[in-house]
Amino acid sequence: MILIGIDPHKSSHTAVAVDASGHQLAQRRFVVNAGTFRQLMSWYEKWPERRFAVEGALGRSLAQQLAAADEPVVDVPSTLSARAWPLSTGGNHKTDETDARHVAQVALFRPDLREVAAENQSTVLRLLTERRDDLVHERTRVLNRLHAVLRGLLPGGVATGLSADKAAAAMKRIRPVTATDNRRRDIARDLLADLRRLDRLVKDNEAQMRDALAATRTTLTSLPGLGTVLAAKVLGHVGDITRFPTEHHFASYTGSAPLDASSGNNVRHRLNTGGNRALNSVLHVIAVVQIRDGGRGQEYYQRKIAEGKTPSEARRALKRRLSNVVYRIMKRDHRTQLAAAA
Repeated sequence: MILIGIDPHKSSHTAVAVDASGHQLAQRRFVVNAGTFRQLMSWYEKWPERRFAVEGALGRSLAQQLAAADEPVVDVPSTLSARAWPLSTGGNHKTDETDARHVAQVALFRPDLREVAAENQSTVLRLLTERRDDLVHERTRVLNRLHAVLRGLLPGGVATGLSADKAAAAMKRIRPVTATDNRRRDIARDLLADLRRLDRLVKDNEAQMRDALAATRTTLTSLPGLGTVLAAKVLGHVGDITRFPTEHHFASYTGSAPLDASSGNNVRHRLNTGGNRALNSVLHVIAVVQIRDGGRGQEYYQRKIAEGKTPSEARRALKRRLSNVVYRIMKRDHRTQLAAAA
């Protein structure tokens, strides 16, 4: 079995082939253009039994091309390939060739690396949720700017909770006196048009998200507090749930598992500020909604408060419990889909 490590860059990809013992057999640098993948295929065809290892986010497109061609490929985090440096021999010069060789060697001796799967509905959901986040941020910026402009046109400004309809109603009361006020009104009209456009885009995005979510046949939305947008974000960021062996691994990924900070006889844990912060934010929203709306989540939260936990500690405990629930729902959905496909 030959392992081909690839160090990807925007303008070039460097590939190094190593044998089962990690010794370099060949290397080649490919300029990134329309024919790069075809040239790579011609180069590696000399090794019928092969496996690929691609480093980092810059290699996502190439890794997907390999996966689509039914080539076995694993994703090597850049942090792991960097750790291969202290074990390397020779000079300390960092080159693309040595980086690619380290990628291959890490993949050779780390059988637990994640296999790259062809992009599916989870990728679509992640793209849609990221697009929605961008639209919402832009809408907030436009709304804040419109609020500021109206404050200069109307005595006392307008109330908080401004919307496009409320802004339009407020602008009907404007009676410009000076040329400057006329310009402010024109800018307010432009901002209102931008706001309405963004409202339409957000609405269209959520409709697309609902359709994409329905195609996954997920039951995540049965969990109180987990609606369409949050469910799409969970599926988009998690992808294949089977890459997490247990609910504890999943909790570590979401940043909901506290970190052990014990020393000697002093047993303590501290807040985990790592993990996937988008998923951690989803768990936070679910916890807040369940605490507010009642039910089993609120009961668990109140029980932790009765045990002497602070509100923040009780909420974090609920987030950890919700992480387990989300994991079990996704595992159950995965088993259901496998049974349906059989």
